[in-house]
Amino acid sequence: MMEETPQLIPVSQDALGASLEEAHAQAAERLPEKQYCIFRAGRERFCLEVLDVEEVVEWPTVTPVPLAPAFLMGVFNLRGAIVPVVDIAFTEGRRADLPPRHCLVAKMKSVDGGEVLRIGIAVDEVIGTYMTSEPLLVDEAPRDVPHCSGMLRHENRLALAISLKKLLEAFPVPVI
Repeated sequence: MMEETPQLIPVSQDALGASLEEAHAQAAERLPEKQYCIFRAGRERFCLEVLDVEEVVEWPTVTPVPLAPAFLMGVFNLRGAIVPVVDIAFTEGRRADLPPRHCLVAKMKSVDGGEVLRIGIAVDEVIGTYMTSEPLLVDEAPRDVPHCSGMLRHENRLALAISLKKLLEAFPVPVI
């Protein structure tokens, strides 16, 4: 029994170069995929990039801060770090007898790049995560939501995409 040796078929440099160029063009057309955490606060759906989310915890014991603005629900201790909790749905008149179910802890590097800033967001429902390569709908973002950087289409619904930088500008909380 003789084994057959595989035969190589010669390909011209032009054909090889053309197929490589097509592959590069297709890769350039596809945007990188991003993963978002989608949640509900009040009546609205919001989303935040998963890379900005440190964790989601059950509603903690929140200590109110005297003379705080209406959006600041208080602070809580997360393994030794004091985290301020904001209610981004405070304008909807959330019922006082129904506290949120979760607190989404978001993180971002400080401006000087040294310390990590944490902020808690009061969340009524965590819907899940969603991965997409489609860009956010920036032109359709509502102008009256200052912490919104665009909208994400998810399951035939829209979620307001939160920018942490804009969130900290719209809801200034003291750094503790």
